[in-house]
Amino acid sequence: MSPKGRPTNDPKTLNTRIRLSEEDVKRLQFCVEKTGMTKAEVIRSGIREMYDRLKK
Repeated sequence: MSPKGRPTNDPKTLNTRIRLSEEDVKRLQFCVEKTGMTKAEVIRSGIREMYDRLKK
């Protein structure tokens, strides 16, 4: 069976499930609408930003 989706150099094979408050969902949706990014992209961006800040 052939792989589905576009080929990528950074495959996303792992899943994480989180629980969010209504306020967090509103904030996430706001970020999605303002940036045009997907929810997953916004979350990944936040993780990278936090990681970079903590590594200093």
